[in-house]
Amino acid sequence: MNRIILGVILFCGLNGGLLAQSGELCQGAYFTEKQGAEFLEAETYQDLATWEHKSQQIRDRILKGLELSTLPPRPSSKAIIHGKMILDGYSVEKVILETLPGFYLTGNLYRPLKQLESYAGILAPHGHGQNPTGRYMEQTQKRCAALAKMGAVVLAWDMIGHGDSQQCQHKIPKAAKLQTINSLRALDFLESLPGIDKQRIGMTGESGGGTQTFLLAALDDRIKVSVPCVMVSAYFFGGCVCESGMPIHKAAGFQTNNVQIAALAAPRPMLLISDGGDWTKNTAEVEFPYILSIYSLYGQARLLENVHLPHEKHDYGPSKRKAMYVFMAKTLGLNLQAVQNSQGEMDESSIRVLSPEALSVFDNQHRLPAHALQGDAAVMGVL
Repeated sequence: MNRIILGVILFCGLNGGLLAQSGELCQGAYFTEKQGAEFLEAETYQDLATWEHKSQQIRDRILKGLELSTLPPRPSSKAIIHGKMILDGYSVEKVILETLPGFYLTGNLYRPLKQLESYAGILAPHGHGQNPTGRYMEQTQKRCAALAKMGAVVLAWDMIGHGDSQQCQHKIPKAAKLQTINSLRALDFLESLPGIDKQRIGMTGESGGGTQTFLLAALDDRIKVSVPCVMVSAYFFGGCVCESGMPIHKAAGFQTNNVQIAALAAPRPMLLISDGGDWTKNTAEVEFPYILSIYSLYGQARLLENVHLPHEKHDYGPSKRKAMYVFMAKTLGLNLQAVQNSQGEMDESSIRVLSPEALSVFDNQHRLPAHALQGDAAVMGVL
């Protein structure tokens, strides 16, 4: 059963007026590193009942802040899947999915060629990387293709304003709301595909895709395994309006941060991937021990892991992908050998990086529907 909790919708002007008083938004490095660590120290929980009361408050705050106390009706239109490309051990298809009346998610579906009794399903949101953007990035294509070779059906889709998703700009005031709706509809779609094992659903993304990962895992327990990469921080709250542009962290008399939000995944398996070149530089000493204390309340400390790469930077590079493959194989029953060479080393050499033109969902036979919303004002209006 979905863990979407009802709450109270906050007022927001349709024309992109103030979403909250400025004091309710926690953006970027809202805390100093010291303040972030001190906040977690003051928010230590000694028993499960007290934590679960707090966790309910955190979910309520997220849903109220995102204006998602009641989800909008799911459009009745069927997803369009077309343009199948057969590659080495996997296929890539193009997906057009209506997530709100007149708004369409665009992405690619990676599937294993090997027939299995059932398939794990993995959601793969991307971060804000450019050149090329989003789901076209080499790091995104490689992880999706590798996971498909390992036996999972993987969906990668565009952040709004990226790739084929050009119905509005990325930084509309309610970007966080729209992207969370897209994540939920992406999960609905993935679960609906033939052969998907609903008990083996995972999600992983880097940076802003890491935010999408821990937010959806916090709100919906259909996500059984999560790997937020280079994002969970005690002091950094997300640098984009799509992460922290709505009041999900703070209200009168209430404060939380992304570490506590990520902890809502407990006791489901989670891997934190962190590095020394961004706001996850303290994860091994600050964020990981805190979340581990929450998992310990459930008696499931073994289900939380951290791979910290102190000499690396903010990306989803090869060593980060390798750590994720190992964790996903272990927790979702995937075939790790499918991406290893004869020496047992990670080998992505058989994966072909395709051009944006090859991956684009639109062509002469598949166009954006005539009734699709166009422009920021139209999209904000339906939100």
